[in-house]
Amino acid sequence: MTTRSDGKLPRITSRSPSLRRGVPRIFALRLAAVILVLLGSARVPIVSAGEFPSVIVLPGATSAEGIATGNGSSFYAGDFLTGDIYRGDLQSGNVERFIDAPNGRMAVGLKADVAHGFLFVAGGFTGQAYIYDLETGADLAMLQLGVLVNDVVVTHDAAWFTDSALPHLYRVPIAPGESARTVVVSGPAADLSGFPNLNGIAATPDGRTLIVAHSGLGALFTVDPATGLSRNITGVTLPNVDGILLHAGRVYAAQTFLNQIAEIRLSPDLSTGTFETAFTSPHFQIPTTVAAFGDRLVAVNAKYDTGFPPTAATYEVVIVRKQ
Repeated sequence: MTTRSDGKLPRITSRSPSLRRGVPRIFALRLAAVILVLLGSARVPIVSAGEFPSVIVLPGATSAEGIATGNGSSFYAGDFLTGDIYRGDLQSGNVERFIDAPNGRMAVGLKADVAHGFLFVAGGFTGQAYIYDLETGADLAMLQLGVLVNDVVVTHDAAWFTDSALPHLYRVPIAPGESARTVVVSGPAADLSGFPNLNGIAATPDGRTLIVAHSGLGALFTVDPATGLSRNITGVTLPNVDGILLHAGRVYAAQTFLNQIAEIRLSPDLSTGTFETAFTSPHFQIPTTVAAFGDRLVAVNAKYDTGFPPTAATYEVVIVRKQ
């Protein structure tokens, strides 16, 4: 799929054929910068019916970063440095490489748009976003958006991407032929004094408010998607915050080097947050993103504590039960 510099999506459906073409390789220094900024192998246990494995190994993965749940108990996870995508089942523990991405791609945050049959993937230091067919893995679109496109959330009419190097959010409409739009963030979330900056992203069910995690500040903010104006969610301190998930009035936030997922209860107006608990696992080794399935939270181990390139033998999905 040809890069779209105009930000317009081609007319695509979940059955559309696509042409796949790689982008130039990312220089080693750019990849190394990711690890410097963000700065461990287990077999899948055999489980009986009704149980869940606690660990699911991504076979052949060289790194990991993003995870999303799809139809039923399916999940999708990305190989950060290669851009490859894995698809598996949380209940059976079965998993396989689903998308063999073209050379030069990366996969950071990702989200499954079950309603429209798309998989949206943030392309990290490529500055790109990718859209794949959720069922077949067909390569539907590649958009050039920014500098460090880190995470994504899907609303009823668009996918929203964060940029960890710029105070920008990128709105990619789901309707074919419409143009992507850059929303400049203003207010406290626009702070660029640290790095990385804007990272995880979530949206209220009506899509009228976005919630972003700011890694440099260790904080959560609301953002008006129409104006970009941000406001601090007070009462919350989240060092090492990365990916976030909003569910039933609570934010679940992956805290990488703390090896935990924090649960934050939000006030109805989203102005304040209260720390409820932290979920941990002996299998966590730098969890970067979080998804949910029923009463369970699902995270992926990035293992950035092992250096660059990562030296871990395997990369895993870890499942924990909510308390």
